[in-house]
Amino acid sequence: MQLAEAKARFIADWGRFGTNWGINRTMAQIHALLLVSPDPLSADEVMEQLAISRGNANMNLRELIDWGLVQKVLVPGERKEFFSAEKDIWKVARQIVKERKKRELDQMLPVLKELSDVEGDKRDKGVKTFTETINNIRKFSEQADKALDTMIKADEHWFLGSLVKFFAGKN
Repeated sequence: MQLAEAKARFIADWGRFGTNWGINRTMAQIHALLLVSPDPLSADEVMEQLAISRGNANMNLRELIDWGLVQKVLVPGERKEFFSAEKDIWKVARQIVKERKKRELDQMLPVLKELSDVEGDKRDKGVKTFTETINNIRKFSEQADKALDTMIKADEHWFLGSLVKFFAGKN
């Protein structure tokens, strides 16, 4: 497989995978393009290589910057803005987890806490089922929150070593 074909396939597949992380396909494709680009790219180059509109490119580049996956880069002698993606995949994975946690789990925990204090007769089947279900979800979510915090703060070698130990203990 030639480089151009491999690059196109990676960009297309990364775009598809990105939808699983909670980002849109174009945003993930821009991220993929910047990941495999040896030099920072301008918005015009992103538009041209992915055949997308200026508005789509600018909106998704801003979102990638907000996610902490892409940064603006100054290129001496150039007036255009250039963009580069973090190449360390461990940092990318941690950043994606951090953003997903912030956008989803961190917002859900206060809701679960509030819902766990439902009023009513604790012997009532409906109240009991609701309360138990919400409390189980809350406990699970709090444990997931702690685990994700540990992963976000961990260094790559510690985390991979912990995964190996975890899966070795499952056999």
